[in-house]
This record gives sequence, structure tokens and C-alpha cells, in this order.
Amino acid sequence: MQQQEDSSFPRRDGSVVGPLSEFLRSQAGVEAILFDHERKSLALATLGEVDPQELQRRLQATLRILERGYEATPVPEGVLVRHLPGQTLLEKVSCPTAPLFWQWRAFDWPAPEAPPEEGEEWKALSWLAGGCGVALVAAFVSSRVTAIPEPVSIAFYLVALVLGGWDAARDAWGKLPKGDLDIHFLMLAVAAGAISIGAWAEGALLLFLFSASGAIEHFALHRTYREIRALQATAPRMAHQLLPDGETRECEITRLRPGDRLLVRPDEVFPVDVEIRSGETAADESTLSGEATPVPKTTGDTAWAGTLNLWGVVTVEVLRPVQESALQKIIDLIRNAERLRAPSQRFTDRFGKPYTFAILGLVSAMFLVWWLGFGLPVFFNTAETTSAFYRAMTLLVVASPCALVISIPSAILSAIAWGARKGILFRGGAAIEKLGEIDVVALDKTGTLTTGELAVAGVESFPAGREREVLEIAYALESNSHHPIARAITAHGRRLELRPREVRRFQSLTGKGLRAEVDERVTFLGRRELMAVGELEGVLAPIPEPDLAQTEVWVLHEGLLGRILLQDVVRKESRAVLAELAARGIRTIMLTGDRRAAAEKVAREIGIAEVRAGLHPEEKVAIVHELTREGHRVAMVGDGVNDAPSLAAAHVSVAMGGRGSDAALEQSDVVLMHDRIERLLTALKASVAARRVIRQNLVLSVGTVVVMAAASLFGVVPLTFGVIVHEGSTLLVCLNSLRLLFRKG
Repeated sequence: MQQQEDSSFPRRDGSVVGPLSEFLRSQAGVEAILFDHERKSLALATLGEVDPQELQRRLQATLRILERGYEATPVPEGVLVRHLPGQTLLEKVSCPTAPLFWQWRAFDWPAPEAPPEEGEEWKALSWLAGGCGVALVAAFVSSRVTAIPEPVSIAFYLVALVLGGWDAARDAWGKLPKGDLDIHFLMLAVAAGAISIGAWAEGALLLFLFSASGAIEHFALHRTYREIRALQATAPRMAHQLLPDGETRECEITRLRPGDRLLVRPDEVFPVDVEIRSGETAADESTLSGEATPVPKTTGDTAWAGTLNLWGVVTVEVLRPVQESALQKIIDLIRNAERLRAPSQRFTDRFGKPYTFAILGLVSAMFLVWWLGFGLPVFFNTAETTSAFYRAMTLLVVASPCALVISIPSAILSAIAWGARKGILFRGGAAIEKLGEIDVVALDKTGTLTTGELAVAGVESFPAGREREVLEIAYALESNSHHPIARAITAHGRRLELRPREVRRFQSLTGKGLRAEVDERVTFLGRRELMAVGELEGVLAPIPEPDLAQTEVWVLHEGLLGRILLQDVVRKESRAVLAELAARGIRTIMLTGDRRAAAEKVAREIGIAEVRAGLHPEEKVAIVHELTREGHRVAMVGDGVNDAPSLAAAHVSVAMGGRGSDAALEQSDVVLMHDRIERLLTALKASVAARRVIRQNLVLSVGTVVVMAAASLFGVVPLTFGVIVHEGSTLLVCLNSLRLLFRKG
């Protein structure tokens, strides 16, 4: 009695069903699990006595595993899967009356774990490298002082070898039983070989430089992860919730729900995404958007979770739960990005193990060639030449790909962390590499080039002069609605501080508008057709229809007729973004489902030359495919559910993260938080810079290996020099990647 998942199940949640079903089957007393896709929360149905704390601990452990990455698994026998709107219900097979006795318990998805804590590790490696260096210097000095016995200097060398090789040995020991030979094994092999021929100084110097470069590499990763962890430390755990009597109480932010009222004082962080309901202030949004200038906030404005309230006391209304906040989106997307590797990084990962065996084979072959073919001494150097084994160890050092292995991930991680600080989320290394390749940008209009939110563009009254009264009536009628038109009118009304009017006998007229009594007078609000009856038909006839880019809402009150004009607001940054893209030789196209006249009006305003209007989602996809067949690398920028198919079809997809739909965010490679279209240029520049650094790292690392390996074949590279050049190239690669963290916006 098993039901497999259907294709409509969201991609990001599909693989959760199998593991959760296994959890359900393994837990005695748990009869069902209800999984909410959008809120990412769970409810468990229990039967009989259970230990809630132990149950929560086991569930959290399972969810933690799922958060770290997992593969889709089949639903086990004995579990039924039912897909509900926005939810999935998993049930154990039981009798029909069992649900009557279930007790439901709610569980939130666990808060995201911090990225790996690299701080202590790089410090520990630094101490080991420092100790190795001190012992190496002591050994070198003691070996030059004739009064000090040779065993003393050897003892110092042994201390240096142990400290310098400790971390490498620990790593290699865990992988050796699996036959996984990596760079750490190669370095230890070279050090052991150097000791075997009496080259104590060279062996100790190798491990000192290797441990020092390892410490620097971990420090670079620590700086990167520190930027990411800083985001997670931004939001507070508690909020000041306003009670109906005007008092406040401390409340955990996980318990906040849309509509709750909060009080936010100066120097406090906004705990969740909120709308300002009273008061004025300014917010420091630098942690999320990279914007250094304080952003003014007044009634009707949105403040984001994790941003700082600078000076005003404001009353705010919760817009969405903490799990759906802008800050949480950033953290979730960054954590996913860390698991998505760039194509070039996947290549280096694949060739690492075969390369290690190939180098070991080459070194062994060259040892035999130098010994048997050229007659060189086997182990001991002579005054005329170096031994075959010494040359083999030198070749092994210079051919080890330490710099190559770290060259790409170090650059990718630095770019991801830098982007997060600027409000740009790269969903993995592939996104960073692909964005720099584009030559066409296709952009949706509504919500991308425009804000996607209607705003009051004008008010007219008949007779003239009573425009504010028209607005007051509309504000009173729309105050309890969440329709886009209602949001625009109520936000405009709050900004103007319109006086409230009494509304009674409220009635919705399906498809036409509203009817109510305002100030005890019958009032209508709605479309032109609602008003154009009887005597009013002649009054409305000479009044022209609004511009194609505008929407009208009519108000009829006793002795008063008026209309409010609304329009989608063009993002003021759109023109500059399009001009910069054109200057870079990147072709821009507007893809929109809107009417051509409205689309062309916006196009003229922002300066985009090519417009494709009146498109259905499948037609947008067809255009992206057409451009791809012509050889173009297309970036699609959108925000809505209807953009998701074309985002998936593009070479690289960019979503507007503030108001973007879950479908658009799921399909995106790059997310621009807070709907900052100008961040598209910043992301493009970051991608180009990261690709440039990756190329520099590859040239440096591969070039060093090729040149030094070729030179060592002729025996002209001393082991000491080979060690210094090899580890020096690794250090330079790490420092070069670290530059990306300090780029200017």
C-alpha cells in the first residue's frame, strides 16, 4: 500500500519524503507526519504515551541530516503519502478510526547550522607550524655548532618533522585503509624519503612549509566562513511583542506570526521581516545588501530581518514567519551553495586521486631510469651528481598538485562570501563561472525592471478639488484588504496620514468592486463598469480611459465621484543597469506577458531596445531556447512563478530575492536580495573577477608544476629549492583568492 511521489511535488522537498517516511516507520507511537512545504515546518501525530523531548531530539537529528544533503529514497512499505495543497501527509497504515485518537504536535524545522568553524583549526595548525619552524631553526643552528653533538640536532629535526607532519599524518591515516592517497600522503612520503638519505634539513623544511601553507589555507577559509557566520549571528532570538493593552512582553521570534505587532527600539535589530505601522527611523541594511548609507523608514515601509534600527522607536507588524524572512533565505541559499561545485572544481576533484597514482608511477619509473638507465647512485649523493632517489624525491615534491587542488575552491568560497555581504547569493561555484560567460540578458518586466507593486499615480475628483476626500473614502474601504490595489491605496493613505472614516455594512461585489456605508452614506468602489449605470453613464463617457500602463479605481459617494490612478513603478536603477550592460556588449531583451503598448512604454522609459510582449511562460522558454541554439549564453532575470520555466532553460538564471516566488528562487543560480536590480552588475563584475582569479591560480599552479617537474628531470633542481617553490606557489594561490574578499562593490 505504497504511493510514490508524483512529478508535481516540489523539487526541493521531493527527497524529504523518503527519509521522513523511514523516520515515521521507525518511531513507535508516531502515526503521521504533516510536512508544510512553504513554511518548512512539521507536525507529528502521536498515539498513546510518548516522550515529547526525546521525540523532538530524534526528529531534529533526522532533519539535521537532511539539511546537510541527501538523496531521494523510495517510500517504505506501510507508509501512505498524500499530497495536499502546499503540504504532504505521511501516514502509517492503520484502521480508519485511528486518526480520531491522534494528538498533533508542531515542530519547526531546525535553525540552520553555522558553517564549519575554521577558527580553532587554523590556530592549531599555526601553532604546529610555528613549533616546527622553531625546532627547524634550532636543528639548523645546532648542526653548525661543532661543540653540540650530532644527535642533538637530529632530535630537533625529529621534533620539527613530528610537529610539521602531524596534521598530514592524521589526514592520511584515515584515508589510507580506503586506498585514498592524496597530497598529504605524498608530502609524508617525500619527508620519509629525505630522511632515508640523510637529508634531514630538506625533509623538515618541506613539512614546515607544508604545515605553514595549510594554516594559511585554513585561515583564508576561516575569513570566508566568518562572513557567512556573521549573517547568522545578525538576527536576535527574542522580540518585544505588543499586547492589546499596550504592554510588551518578550517573545521568541520562532513564535511570531504574520499580523503580530512588535515594538522595536533604537539600536535593536529587526527580528523578522516587518512593515512599519507607526513612527519613523532609519535602518542600517549593510549586513544584507552591502548598502552603507542608512535607509529612511516611515509608515508603510518594509524593514528586513537582521537589519539595525538606528534611532527611532517604531511599531511594526510582522509580515512573515522567521523561517520565511529575507535573512533566512540568504542563509539557506548560502548553505546550499557550499554543496554546489563549479565545473572546473569538479574536474580537479575527479582527477586528484588518479593524478596521485600517476605521479607515484612516474616517480618510480624515473627512479629506475636514473638508476639502471643512467647509472646514477641509488641512494647517496656524490661530489659529481645527485642520487636517483634524491632526484625522485625532488620530482615527487614539485609534481604534487597542492596549489592546483586549492586554487579553485578557495576562489569560489571567497566570491560566495563576498557576494553574500553585498546582497548577492551565488548558488555554488557553477553560478559564479557561468555568469561571466553571458552575452544576452533576458529580463521579465513586472517585478524585475519594475517594482511589481502598484503605487498611486494620481487622484481625480468630480467636481474637482475634493481629491483628498476621494482618497479618504477609498482608504477606509481598502484598509482590511490585501489585494495589490488595496495595498497601494492603504500605503499611500498611511503616508498622507489620512483620517479614518467609519465603515459599515461592508459587501464585496464579485468581479466588480465593493459596496459599503461610509459615514452612514452608501458608497461604491470598483471598476468603471460598476459606476457607468443610469445618469452616471453620461458623466463617465467623456472621461478618457487611463494610460495603458495605468489602472483606475472609481469611488462613488453621495455627491462625489472620483477615481484613483495606479501604476507599476519602474525601478529607477533599471536604465543605468541596461546602459552598463549595453556598454559591455551584452544584448538585453524584455520578455513579458503584458500588452505590447504597456511594455513598449516601459522600454522607452528605461532604454531597452528589444521587447517581446504578450508572452505565455512556454513562449518565454521557446525564446530562450532559440537564443541558445543561435550560440548565445543567456541569463534570464525574473521573479514570478511564470518565470520559473524560462529560468530553468537559461544558461544562468537570476531571481529577484525580495518578492521572488519560491519557484523562481528554486530555479535560480543567482539571487539578488531585496530586489536590487543594480546588483546584477555587481554580480557580473564579481563573476568576471572570480573567473580571472581562477585562471591566474590555474596558470600559477599548473605552470609551477610543469616547469619545476621538467627541470627536475634533468637533475638541476635541488630538493630544498623544489620544496620552497612548491609551497610558495600554494601560498600565493591562497593569498590571490583571498583578494576577492576585499573587492570594492
